[in-house]
Amino acid sequence: MRLLLLRHGQTSSNVLGLLDTDAPGPSLTELGEEQAKEVPGALAGHAPGLQLPHARVPDALFVSTVLRTQQTAVPVAQHLGLRGTVLPGVREVEAGALEDRSDPASVRTYLEAAFSWAAGDLDRRIPDGPDGHEFFARFDAAIAEVVASGASCALVVSHGMAIRAWAGLRAQNIDGDYAATHELDNTGLVTLDSDAEGRWTLVDWHAEPIMGAHLVDESAVDPMKRTIAELPHPSGSAVD
Repeated sequence: MRLLLLRHGQTSSNVLGLLDTDAPGPSLTELGEEQAKEVPGALAGHAPGLQLPHARVPDALFVSTVLRTQQTAVPVAQHLGLRGTVLPGVREVEAGALEDRSDPASVRTYLEAAFSWAAGDLDRRIPDGPDGHEFFARFDAAIAEVVASGASCALVVSHGMAIRAWAGLRAQNIDGDYAATHELDNTGLVTLDSDAEGRWTLVDWHAEPIMGAHLVDESAVDPMKRTIAELPHPSGSAVD
């Protein structure tokens, strides 16, 4: 099957650089709504000038328990006649004691933990939050439900760090360094295919919004899209 992992549209927490992982979470910003509206056309190959060669129209739709994924999925559901299924397991990596923080030390602690999971170090734990074993147990179980649905191409609207960590470890043709060095902006898309044994291969990592770079917010300090090289230094006074 083909698995499309779409990051949700922009929220105010993305703009402000907050580690915001609780449910239900904030609504989409005006830009986030525009990003969501253009997703169906991009998946159908109708976005002018869009380079998305591996796009396929999904025949099943899944969202997390968090509001921003459900709002992002609404235009897809309306345009393609799909009903979204809620999967609790595809929600964002919980920030634990770092929830709603934006200081450099907290951002670095959170991202380095998730990137270490993508590299195979599942024992590392986010303060008062999950370790990699707990995260992968729930995300793997959710993807197993997607596979069991019988869809040939499933769209899962999920979250930036959850998508990056899971794909970094589960895709056979990339590693944790790939996930740590490739951004994933709001409505960026990670496309994977599975073989008969259930092994996943990365087909495409589309870092920008799939509708095109015109919907990138360069002013946002969104920590969930950052690469290792972009991590703020703990001695800094703010996320920059």
